[in-house]
Amino acid sequence: MLSLLVKGRDFVTTKIAITGKSGSGKTTVSKAFLNILSKKFPDKSFLLIDNDLTGELGHSFGLDIRNTVYGIRSGKHEYKTGIPDHMTKQEYIEWALEDILHTINDNVDIIVTWFVGSKDCRCPITGQLNEALKKLISRYDFVIIDCEFDLKYFNQLVDTDIDQTLIIANPTEESAYLAKRIEEFSAKYAIGGQMGVVINKVANHDLEALYTLLKKYDLDILGCIPQDENIEQLTRNSKVVEDAVEQFFVRLNLPQ
Repeated sequence: MLSLLVKGRDFVTTKIAITGKSGSGKTTVSKAFLNILSKKFPDKSFLLIDNDLTGELGHSFGLDIRNTVYGIRSGKHEYKTGIPDHMTKQEYIEWALEDILHTINDNVDIIVTWFVGSKDCRCPITGQLNEALKKLISRYDFVIIDCEFDLKYFNQLVDTDIDQTLIIANPTEESAYLAKRIEEFSAKYAIGGQMGVVINKVANHDLEALYTLLKKYDLDILGCIPQDENIEQLTRNSKVVEDAVEQFFVRLNLPQ
């Protein structure tokens, strides 16, 4: 989407990572952030990175995205156009990433990663993908990453600073325990950024038990989101979730 390559932007790329276990509501929260930021900054550009193995973020826009970063890495990507001649391997990787970008609207693109290789691999493509993805990310004003569990998995793909990391958890003992583990696993990849927990699917009668859980696991809570019984299952859009995120948005380390 070359129309989004704007020179002289008034602020650098802001990167937001949404982490948590599968089923916690990461995709719904990711879309809430996109909707809120799009309203606040209608002229800015957005890149969505679907880093979750389920591919649910892409599905929520009605997209069945088969061409992924893993496809480039494995050599299984089916290109939409012919491969240009006389490119270096690095130029080829950057061109291939452009080929798998999907445009949602004039301001929003999405890319799907699927499987991620280990940085322990000494294959040249590991470093080439890292550099190409950093370059791609830097083109956008906002990048929202729907992560697979924690930041470590995403960092295996691309080494980039994260400004805001949200760990989405549900108001249960198991979820609070996993949130603490995600916090510990992600800490070294979120250095310099803000990281905290958002408790999702909270019912009023759960509040007392919720406060006990938070104290037990010493979690830094940035916000709570009530249960939405009428959430749109296919699109993962929720006015309830969006309104709740609006309430604690001012506490986040994000452009206001």
